[in-house]
Amino acid sequence: MLTPAILTQLAPTTADPRPVLLTIAGPTAVGKTALCVQLAQQFHTEIVSADSRQFFRELSIGTAKPTAAEMQGVPHHFIDSHSIGEDYSAGRFATDCHAVLAELFQKFPVVILTGGSGLYVQAVTDGLDELPTVPPEVRARLHAELAAHGLAPLVAELAETDPVAHARIDRQNPQRVVRALEITRATGQPFSSFHTLSPPAENPLFRNVKVALARERNELYQRINLRVEHMLAAGLLDEVQALLPYRHHHALQTVGYQEIFGFLDGAYDWDEAVRLLQRNTRRYAKRQLTWLRRDAAYQWVEL
Repeated sequence: MLTPAILTQLAPTTADPRPVLLTIAGPTAVGKTALCVQLAQQFHTEIVSADSRQFFRELSIGTAKPTAAEMQGVPHHFIDSHSIGEDYSAGRFATDCHAVLAELFQKFPVVILTGGSGLYVQAVTDGLDELPTVPPEVRARLHAELAAHGLAPLVAELAETDPVAHARIDRQNPQRVVRALEITRATGQPFSSFHTLSPPAENPLFRNVKVALARERNELYQRINLRVEHMLAAGLLDEVQALLPYRHHHALQTVGYQEIFGFLDGAYDWDEAVRLLQRNTRRYAKRQLTWLRRDAAYQWVEL
């Protein structure tokens, strides 16, 4: 549960009449869904999901999408809102999300935003940095290199040309790596240099209250391993097989799907697929925590 100090920040004030966007972030399997549902019931409000893969109707098991039972009747916006055949960027999501929030704030003084996709959360709460336009040939060249040689050489190039971005981004996500490199190659400047260091401007629509959840590391890792076991028992293999025609979609270039694709390709056996899935999910959780710690506005709550 949230601390009294945080709960106090959710109360309306005469000095600042804006409604509150309560952001609940944290690594995968930390317990965001259960806490957000509890808080939504307490504040009689609704939840907005900022999980970049739970948007897609075809992705359920591998994204740990909350079930109807877990949602307990609390409305969740932007879950199953799109098809995997659509491209949906952080910028588009922020625009759509702000429109939904404007409607929700007409009814609720507090609305909850949650998800493990740091960039999508940031796009809503703080906006995105303006990035230079990349010539199509630069992007095409990078995708050709990716197809010909795999991700490892591109990750090595990123480590050499932009160690800051290399440390921050999901290095197992080809979309993120290619995006960073295309900016660097097109401009001759590190991708990370385009990230503003100034605090974001106040949002006229809402006040931000940001909360990051954490657990003791061994406990979190145990929860991750157990979640993977539940996913596999629920039919993750069948879900991934059905998604084979879309395997190059950026939403599937992530943990939970790539490991099963490798098994289906014959790159390793099933036991190795399970091991990689658990290991890579733990690594993903570490990267999520690193992302959150960059933002001093987050108030940490240990579960």
